[in-house]
Amino acid sequence: MLYGFWYRALPSGQVSRNRLHKTMLLEMPLVIGRDRGGRPFALRDACPHRGMPLSCGRFDGQLLECSYHGWKFDAHSGQCQLIPSLTSDQEMKVDRIYAGSYPCAEHDDFVWVFIPEPPPLGAGFTKAAEPSSPVPHVPTFGGKHKIAHLTADLPCSVDHGIIGLMDPAHGPFVHQAWWWRSRHSIHEKRKNFEPIPMGFRMSAHTPSSNSAPYKLLRMYADADSITTTIDFVLPNLRLETIRAGKYWFSSLTTVTPITRSHCRIDVVACWNIFRWVPFGPALLKFVFAKFVEQDRQTMENQAEGLKHNPHLMLIDDADRPAKWYFQLKAAYLESRSNGEEMRHPMIGPVTLKWRS
Repeated sequence: MLYGFWYRALPSGQVSRNRLHKTMLLEMPLVIGRDRGGRPFALRDACPHRGMPLSCGRFDGQLLECSYHGWKFDAHSGQCQLIPSLTSDQEMKVDRIYAGSYPCAEHDDFVWVFIPEPPPLGAGFTKAAEPSSPVPHVPTFGGKHKIAHLTADLPCSVDHGIIGLMDPAHGPFVHQAWWWRSRHSIHEKRKNFEPIPMGFRMSAHTPSSNSAPYKLLRMYADADSITTTIDFVLPNLRLETIRAGKYWFSSLTTVTPITRSHCRIDVVACWNIFRWVPFGPALLKFVFAKFVEQDRQTMENQAEGLKHNPHLMLIDDADRPAKWYFQLKAAYLESRSNGEEMRHPMIGPVTLKWRS
């Protein structure tokens, strides 16, 4: 688990006012809701008094009341506002007590939560940590555009979910469809990669020629102007951008750790390509859902094999992005441990070759 980052918690549409929503991030139970003004908040789903889930209590749009002893907490800061059992002559500094509170923000139709380093002992007296980075968002390039999002659970660890997400060689075998590609279209590819802060980039390149959507795009725009760029950034972000002159498509995909054996994939896409196509968002969501379901089924089958703890291997060049991910993760954890600047595992641009 990597701490000190923003994680997608829930789609915005699932978080309504005057209701408390239970969820789990990095094996920590959270309660999420909206205040009277519609702003989202996130608290650890445990009262610092006796551990009762705050999601079992009442919420008036500003304060959460624990259902066990009626302690009340500010929804955003987590600061205790009332302990009903105290008598008038009992001196206790109630305002020094905090339920675990996490910075919370809303962007691209998702509620994001910043998960800091694990809190110290006595967290009931600790204020929320300030975010060390801005909330991630889908890149957009001006003008009117469409947006769509998709969420699906994966029955695997976040590591397997992430390296599956960035794996360049499984496409012809997992993602087969008449409107996309067949396994017979497999051919050799060469892609350039470069280091970026906290991650790596598949440099801007001409899209693959063996998939129907890209062939259609070439009919829609000048083929020479079409480029694709793909970034991976810790802890779990995959950003893809397609540019075709004034037209563009971008997506931000995350793999969020829920428990050590369960994660969730969330995709948000924005585009101004084919905006005139009827039911465009629904069509794109259908395509995404097809891909994600194929990945989910693959992860489910893989989980059966991983139960027996088999020996695993990563090969060059197709598995080099997976190696970079594990090296980036180790370098980040080492930098947090020794307080030194993170040492990037990539020392410069690299060209990788594989068949897919």
